[in-house]
Amino acid sequence: MFLKTSSLLVASLALLASCQRPKTSRQAVKPLYVTEKVAHDSDDPAVWINPQDPAKSLIIGTDKDADGGLYVFNLQGKIQQKVGGLQRPNNVDIEYGLMLNEKATDIAVTTERMTHKLRIFSLPEMKPLDNGGIPVFEGETQPDYRDLMGISMYKNKQGVIYAIVGRKTGPTTGGYLWQYRLDDDGTGHIKATLVRKFGTYSGLKEIESIAVDDKLGYVYYSDEGKGVRQYYADPEKGNEELALFATENFKQDHEGISIYELTDSTGYILVSDQGANRFQIFSREGTPERPFEHKLLKTIDVRAMESDGSDMVSVPLNQDFKHGLFVVMSTDRTFHLYRWEDIAGPELKLRP
Repeated sequence: MFLKTSSLLVASLALLASCQRPKTSRQAVKPLYVTEKVAHDSDDPAVWINPQDPAKSLIIGTDKDADGGLYVFNLQGKIQQKVGGLQRPNNVDIEYGLMLNEKATDIAVTTERMTHKLRIFSLPEMKPLDNGGIPVFEGETQPDYRDLMGISMYKNKQGVIYAIVGRKTGPTTGGYLWQYRLDDDGTGHIKATLVRKFGTYSGLKEIESIAVDDKLGYVYYSDEGKGVRQYYADPEKGNEELALFATENFKQDHEGISIYELTDSTGYILVSDQGANRFQIFSREGTPERPFEHKLLKTIDVRAMESDGSDMVSVPLNQDFKHGLFVVMSTDRTFHLYRWEDIAGPELKLRP
């Protein structure tokens, strides 16, 4: 009798949990591919475009666990490589052409949450370039103020490369985000120099997702429970907040931010509405009168569940992704690969 009652209790709890989890709708866009599963907890992807052969481009995804790592997938979602031994890598981003030993080197940068360090690897080899990790948020006296989460890379028109880094929590004014310049330390490894602290925080939840628009020179970040904030990515242009948008009709957290480029100055900004398994899509450009106004254009349901991180490629890669690739994290330990034309539908445009 006890065994039967216990079984019923377990079944009831499982049913309750499944009912509380947001379900994907029947109209949700289906991914073309779903990656093989990571070991513990998928969280954030970034796409590296192979300059010699875009069809051989790679997706780098984090496994956010105390014994986590970076997974490298091909464009069909098959695991090509794993970099293990990382202590809760949270978010990851990619930049092209950092000069090391007088050679342009593409890099993948991830936030190692438990050590408060940036971990940096060459692409496509995934060889470490950081001498065991680069400490960030040094000097903060509160331990959780160093608990790394989000990251986005920025390369200015002069070729200078920066990492913009966020954490689990921080001050509401005076610099939730810290920006570091990355350079060769003289030995072929990377050093980071703090150049500014910026970014308002509502204090409601946390800030995880950060995205930079290199072409236009803007940085966006999700202030969860509040909206998406926009600043200049160039530290020399100051710390004035340019916009706060995506403030309405989000079911739960504001999460992953991705940018689809139609031209150098037009396109779309996609923001994850995590609790609803959907993305809200806003205009990348404003108007001459309101250059930082981002209008809501479309809301799209996806099969990916409770997505934290996402990334976007706006150029053709292969026959599967002729108009762009949208990669979305899902809580079932996978990443979903969508064709841009399936996301765009009849309402949005394809890159010429």
